[in-house]
Amino acid sequence: MPDTLILPDRISCGTVIGGGAREDVLALARRIEDSGLDSAWVGDHVSFYVPILESLTLLSFVAGVTSRIRLATGVYLVPLRHPTTTAKTTSTLDLVSGGRLTLGVGVGGEFPPEFEACGVPVEERGPRTDEGLEILRRLWSEDQVVHQGRHFSFGPVSLAPKPLQPGGPPIIVGGRKGPSFRRAGRLGDGYISHMCSSEHYAANLDTIRRHAGEAGREEVPFETVAFLFSVMDEVYEDALDRAAAMLQTIYNRPFRDAARKYCLLGRPEDWLEQMQAFARAGARHFVFSLLSDADAFFEAWETTIRPGLAQIDL
Repeated sequence: MPDTLILPDRISCGTVIGGGAREDVLALARRIEDSGLDSAWVGDHVSFYVPILESLTLLSFVAGVTSRIRLATGVYLVPLRHPTTTAKTTSTLDLVSGGRLTLGVGVGGEFPPEFEACGVPVEERGPRTDEGLEILRRLWSEDQVVHQGRHFSFGPVSLAPKPLQPGGPPIIVGGRKGPSFRRAGRLGDGYISHMCSSEHYAANLDTIRRHAGEAGREEVPFETVAFLFSVMDEVYEDALDRAAAMLQTIYNRPFRDAARKYCLLGRPEDWLEQMQAFARAGARHFVFSLLSDADAFFEAWETTIRPGLAQIDL
């Protein structure tokens, strides 16, 4: 019996571009491109506990100084924007980047003030996302679209030009709860984890596979992404301390126990061992969200981590 989801047959990796001065962002984007990494990812909020740049604007900036790497959101909060505007912006970004956009999506909710500021009831974020994804797919691929839904009604309307990628950028669904796994299985081209252990990753992927089957999807090419906060240090406990402290600042809550389960910590060899556990669980693309020195990471990537990927069993 064929598998419902067809996973990539190789490991690939990327890293996150956050805020910073113009020259720092440009330098990091070029370094990611030149290092052999496969992707650059950006976070997304309208407002948050810490400063954050607007995600699609930042990726457009990165697109101009790169030509190879995938450009991805991890994750774009669909319910905070009208999907027609999102469809137009992402179509443009995919076109000007040469068809390199991957749209990681999520519902958010961990910072309710941004929903209030955008005029969106936080309790509607799930249904708005489901409806929004349907609208995105149609506007990316169809003309004279008419939509009459619970939250959005419009048409007929056409958006042109369309994205360069046929049917639009792949949609990679993020989240930690049941509705996100249903969304990934029924509507997504992939799944991206967040604050997830390798054991939970395998269970989540099984749930996603079940939802895909129930929706009648068969042999769907499916990206499986593990988003992992990462700290490199010769001493594991020191790496854990640093990860816990920084994540507590970002998310405004204690994080030591979570950091032990959800992060890549320690030496490059430790990272590879921890990545192996996620690969066995089904992850094929690793996103390193660096909480330690970038220079040390790139050196370790080139000398140890990248060569070590060949030894990871799928």
